Amino acid sequence: MKKKFMKKIKFSGSNIIKDDLKKVNEVLKSGWLTHGKYTKFFEEELKNFTKSKFSTTVSSCTAGLHLIFLALGIGKGDTVLVPAMSHVASAHAATYTGAKVKFVDIDLETGNITYEEVKKNYKKNIKAIVVVHMSGIPVKDILKIKNFCKKYKIYLIEDCAHALGSRINKKHVGNFGDASAFSFYPTKQITSGEGGAIITNNRGIFDKVKKLKAFGIDTDIKDRKIPGFYNVKSLGYNFRMTDFQAALVYSQLKRYKQNLIKRKKNALIYEKFLKNCDSINFSKFSENNSYFIFQIFVNQKIRNNLIKKIIQRGIGCSIHYANPIPFFDYYREPKYKNKFKNALKYAKTNISLPVHHNLKVEDIKYISKMLIQNSK
Repeated sequence: MKKKFMKKIKFSGSNIIKDDLKKVNEVLKSGWLTHGKYTKFFEEELKNFTKSKFSTTVSSCTAGLHLIFLALGIGKGDTVLVPAMSHVASAHAATYTGAKVKFVDIDLETGNITYEEVKKNYKKNIKAIVVVHMSGIPVKDILKIKNFCKKYKIYLIEDCAHALGSRINKKHVGNFGDASAFSFYPTKQITSGEGGAIITNNRGIFDKVKKLKAFGIDTDIKDRKIPGFYNVKSLGYNFRMTDFQAALVYSQLKRYKQNLIKRKKNALIYEKFLKNCDSINFSKFSENNSYFIFQIFVNQKIRNNLIKKIIQRGIGCSIHYANPIPFFDYYREPKYKNKFKNALKYAKTNISLPVHHNLKVEDIKYISKMLIQNSK
């Protein structure tokens, strides 16, 4: 008896084509694996796409956030506000500097930090606030938070790991704060394997980050009059992206507008199929969302079993995220026991579905039908 064919739908779908691999091969054959031309090409392309003044590649989004904190002079004795619902990297990056992290609860619908939470948790030792554009949904209170930061002389850092292509009033996220970091991890909208980038509109921050990401060396390799002659004026790190990674991600970014259009179309298709199912909730479609994922929320009593059934049907899925950061052992404190109620509920009810450009209408119909049948 023949085995019944089971559909396979990947959680993420990269937009890597043969021409991208040719560029990678070109870099590998050149022997110029760092400080190369594709790094500059990509940085220029990212500046153009986000309409920011400055851009620099880094080894990861986490490294980017870390460098931003260092460039802003944040360290021991400072406190940084971080949303309780995010990837742990949002908190780690501040903690690396010796700063203390103070967690705040989130808006239940979007997973994002709110102006009210910022106001409620403000103390004089707050040096910076991290806003995370969760799952690609822009922080709706960003302008209020920005004005608050300006009033109290607080740095504003945007974690844009999920948000390439997300906008507020036609302005790309990452341009509201002092600086921001992006991720090009394999599940993201475009990928370099590991890798990330920083954008800023502040020349001083840009210059500091450039030196900090490359050991604190004061002169770029191509600007040295005599090879090997340079000075080190600060303690720096090795947080650079390779040129073959930049080559891989460069053309993906050039094609990204079409990728983004397809993601939004897919989100609308999900909305069409799922809108009449009372047991499944999701944020209303928005042109401002870059749709890193299509996130749904179900009753916490059925969530984990539903995920098992989704996987059994050959559908890739995930959770973003299954635990608020303050409930990981490293950050856990007794005082957190009855706090962060929205973040906890969000963690227990969310499911991340594929929304990438490779999906077909029948794939989304298949996923939606399966969810409706098993979510009651």
